[in-house]
Amino acid sequence: MNFWIILLIALGCATAVGASATRGEAKPNIIIIYADDLGYGDLGCYGHPSIRTPNLDRMAAEGMRFTDFYSAGEVCTPSRAALLTGRYPIRSGMCHNQFRVLRSKSKGGLPKEEVTLAELLRDRGYRTGMIGKWHLGHLPEHLPPQHGFDFYLGLPFSNDMMPTAEAPKGRAKFFAEKNEYWETPLLLGTRVLEAKPDQRTLTRRYTDEAVKFIRMNQKAPFFLYLAHTFPHVPLFASDQFHGRSPAGLYGDVVEELDWSIGQVLDQVRKSGLSGRTLVIFSSDNGPWLTYEHHGGSAGPLREGKGSTWEGGMRVPGIAWWPGRIPSGRIQREVGLTLDLFPTVAKLAGAPLSKTVLDGVDMSPLLFGTGTVNREPFLYYRGSTLYAARMGPWKAHFISQSAWGSDKPVFHDPPLLFHLGLDPGEKWNCAGTNAVVLAQIQAVVEKHRAGLVPVPTQLVETVGH
Repeated sequence: MNFWIILLIALGCATAVGASATRGEAKPNIIIIYADDLGYGDLGCYGHPSIRTPNLDRMAAEGMRFTDFYSAGEVCTPSRAALLTGRYPIRSGMCHNQFRVLRSKSKGGLPKEEVTLAELLRDRGYRTGMIGKWHLGHLPEHLPPQHGFDFYLGLPFSNDMMPTAEAPKGRAKFFAEKNEYWETPLLLGTRVLEAKPDQRTLTRRYTDEAVKFIRMNQKAPFFLYLAHTFPHVPLFASDQFHGRSPAGLYGDVVEELDWSIGQVLDQVRKSGLSGRTLVIFSSDNGPWLTYEHHGGSAGPLREGKGSTWEGGMRVPGIAWWPGRIPSGRIQREVGLTLDLFPTVAKLAGAPLSKTVLDGVDMSPLLFGTGTVNREPFLYYRGSTLYAARMGPWKAHFISQSAWGSDKPVFHDPPLLFHLGLDPGEKWNCAGTNAVVLAQIQAVVEKHRAGLVPVPTQLVETVGH
């Protein structure tokens, strides 16, 4: 073949590769921002009348807002395990009917056999950073550096788990704006950086570290998992935000989180990374309604954190990637935090292991190229399956309030709600939809038949 023809073919291939990278088809940066106990109705773009969230509203306007986005857990530990592994927490032992979450004296943690998003991406040449609340095991062998993260700064568990001896007993300590009542440590890697950090500064410190991480890693693909401590009680805001919101202290805290998201997105823009960075924002579960005005809003949904009613597990979900995700799109199909693992794997060109995954690649939804086929979504409370959603239909096999002394109520036949007509789950229509119920029950039985039991990680404790 003529030398010049060969050269032209080579130049054409190089141009095509360069064009693909320009279009964002090279390995993208991934940023997942996770709020703690933020409710479905707590943001302006989700209808809150008085909490101001201009940065998240802009993120939604420039990207995609999901109306039906779900966490796979009703409380902290299981939801975070599911996000990082793409698997229901029942498969990893990161759930329990009584303990529900890991405690400050727990010995367990995310099993090393579980492959996390960070491990998946680090094997593909990504720099990986985790900033904020971990809650997947606080002993050194369970911390983020042991699960694929090159950098970690944050709290090992919830900010309420180590009250001091001086703190009031009972609920009073959660309503007192006193940092001295709490001593959850701030970790850097696996060592204690501060034994008793000022929680009023946490959102700003996390934000500064996130911006620094983006700036320092802009020349190589990176994965940043920014898991904010708030608005989990006790609530704290910095001086710049304290007392500013018409929605009180809870509003102050959420508005500071919104500022944080704005800082992160601004750094992505300043670094020229907008065209090759996927940013996902969500919450680990619904609002902790038992804390009244310190607990947020589930909007039109029923119940909140701790329950398998919609308000406990349907959460805000916003996706942003200028040039790839159509701007201003409202996505009404179901999306799950479980979907992030297979979606990111596809985008990064990472092979998936033979481990069972419970999410699907949702890039057709994100990019407006089609729909996805998924199994019904299963609502677990601890290690017990309470409900399932298939299309717009949701069946409750068991129901129970989020917190309190009431016992589980078993439903035979199950309760059935059409979430399109009735997102507040008020009108049971099981009597006229026996075929739908039978279809949902068949899928649930298939799931149970294929489930391999694993020991829970949430039982054993250190000390007493």
